[in-house]
Amino acid sequence: MGRIDRRGFLKLAGATTLAGAVGAPYVARAQAAPKVVIVGGGFGGASAAKALRRWAPSIQVTLVEAKRSFVTCPYSNLVLAGWRTMEQITFGYDGLAKAGVTMAHDTATAIDAAGKTVSLAGGQSLAYDRLIVSPGIDIKWGAISGYDEAAAQKMPHAWLPGEQTVLLRKQLEAMPDGGVVMMAIPANPFRCPPGPYERISMIAAYLKQAKPKSKLIALDAKDAFSKKPLFEDGWKKLYGDMVEWVALSKDGQVSKVDPAAMTLETQLGTVHKAAVANVICPHYAGRIARDGGLADGSGWCPIDARTFESKLIKDIHVIGDATIAAPAPKSGFVANSMGKVAAAAAIDMLAGREPSAKTWVNTCYSHIAKDYAISVAGVFSADANGAVVEIKDSGGVSPREAADEFRRQEAIYADSWYDSITKDTWA
Repeated sequence: MGRIDRRGFLKLAGATTLAGAVGAPYVARAQAAPKVVIVGGGFGGASAAKALRRWAPSIQVTLVEAKRSFVTCPYSNLVLAGWRTMEQITFGYDGLAKAGVTMAHDTATAIDAAGKTVSLAGGQSLAYDRLIVSPGIDIKWGAISGYDEAAAQKMPHAWLPGEQTVLLRKQLEAMPDGGVVMMAIPANPFRCPPGPYERISMIAAYLKQAKPKSKLIALDAKDAFSKKPLFEDGWKKLYGDMVEWVALSKDGQVSKVDPAAMTLETQLGTVHKAAVANVICPHYAGRIARDGGLADGSGWCPIDARTFESKLIKDIHVIGDATIAAPAPKSGFVANSMGKVAAAAAIDMLAGREPSAKTWVNTCYSHIAKDYAISVAGVFSADANGAVVEIKDSGGVSPREAADEFRRQEAIYADSWYDSITKDTWA
């Protein structure tokens, strides 16, 4: 199959994630309606809940989510640039409730796989026939020496968006012109592979406008990253010497931080002083997945990509950033797509049917400036053993040699994509 153009990709994306997702709806029989409990109300869990209600309205769907609203990781970097507000990237659950999803605003504390129940912090126990777990990530405190929850109040990670995003923005605003912003970027795997590099761009955009004597130095635990040539071209074109990226092979891996001194130390002992430090610490699957026996020794959750059922515990599907699903990235679009595939599989399995083969999609736009964006896209499926495979020539990255107007159009596409996927997930 040859490489497809953008219009063809978008048609394929729609066909693979929406049309024909379920061969036949679940039909309730004389017995009690089946119960599906979903833990986590992000892109994955919310899309799964919505899909279940749309495709099988006789199934009882309960979504467990402690927060009353969800702040998206996509577009949180634009808050740092001053181009979006926190309100603009925050979404409530009224749309899901109107669709018939029962909302349980509480924290899931334990999974009893044998008894098929989920315990909540408030004391309630929810029975399920099938469970979908979309737990997101937790920061792996201590993975960098000196970096704990207290350190994050001085050196925010801002990788769980919300208060940390606001804190980092305020620190940038308070920094005197001429100050140095330091970033620490983890090794793979981590949530949103292009995210740190879009963040570099958005901070640089703010500095260029408000603190032109300042500099950003990014210390990276890798030698390569998603869309690297495109990002580097954009940085050089738009920000010149303001941005310095230091690769692993150039002593870029941060091994220790000192929040009191505002220093970051690399593996070879180089100490960097920061006015503002953004430490993106390594992370792993959310706690309920780890405590519930769904994660292996890596801290991530192995799944059968044909259904997203856990390889460790039957009747439980795991979706989103918590999964081991390479080459599919840990992204909001992938989580949204996984939610629909898991919902379709749950409906088939509850009805005693063999789930049909599915494909799912990733599209990831990254802003380098307000009117300058780049993208990567791909379509994924499962092989006969349940491993994730990328469909050959199904997507790709933005062309490296492109006119300014092309980059401007990509920025418009990015904004449209964000509006579409958030409406698809929560509206």
